[in-house]
Amino acid sequence: MLHSELVPATESRDGGTRRLMVMLHGLGDSVDGWRWFPEAMNLPWLNYLLVNAPDDYYGGYSWFDLDNMVPGVQRSRKLLFDLLDDLRARGFPAEQITFGGFSQGSLMAIEAGLHYPHRLAGIVGISGWIFEPEKLVQELSSIARQQRLLLTHGTSDPMIPIDKVRPQIPLLKAAGLHLEWHEFMKAHTVAGEEEISVIRNFVRAGYFKWSDGAME
Repeated sequence: MLHSELVPATESRDGGTRRLMVMLHGLGDSVDGWRWFPEAMNLPWLNYLLVNAPDDYYGGYSWFDLDNMVPGVQRSRKLLFDLLDDLRARGFPAEQITFGGFSQGSLMAIEAGLHYPHRLAGIVGISGWIFEPEKLVQELSSIARQQRLLLTHGTSDPMIPIDKVRPQIPLLKAAGLHLEWHEFMKAHTVAGEEEISVIRNFVRAGYFKWSDGAME
């Protein structure tokens, strides 16, 4: 069971909201490193679930071992499936959940989101990469091509060079995935409001694009 903290929506529509964004941190970080995110997103009708990775790592947590990724990625994917199933059981429909992550968390959001057998509101990957992309596109879930993806990356990222990630994007698009790709002049971080606004618009569209169009 993964440790997580729910940050409830500060406003609601029709007496309540089940809209939820799950955020997965990067290597060595924790939920503490993303407490700023809900306020920065400025979507008061959205709940947030901040999640700790399962393994201790120098005062923080890790989703997998970089020297032996396969067992950790598979284990964490199963834990995230269990988390999503539990959220659905608690009244958060899959189609109302945006699944996001940073760095290692980005990899896991993509990995879990594209294998999960239920459509989500969207998948957001920040400053991450795709694990075994050729294998991933062969093992996509039956509804993966209905999922919405937003991937962002920094042109000067020293931790995960963008040249490692750029070639993966056309591979995913060629597989029929609905993928939005944005590059920012940034290192291994979030590029302030410039990037947050792109994420915000993507997340918001996942909830209101097909409804009455009343966006906040």
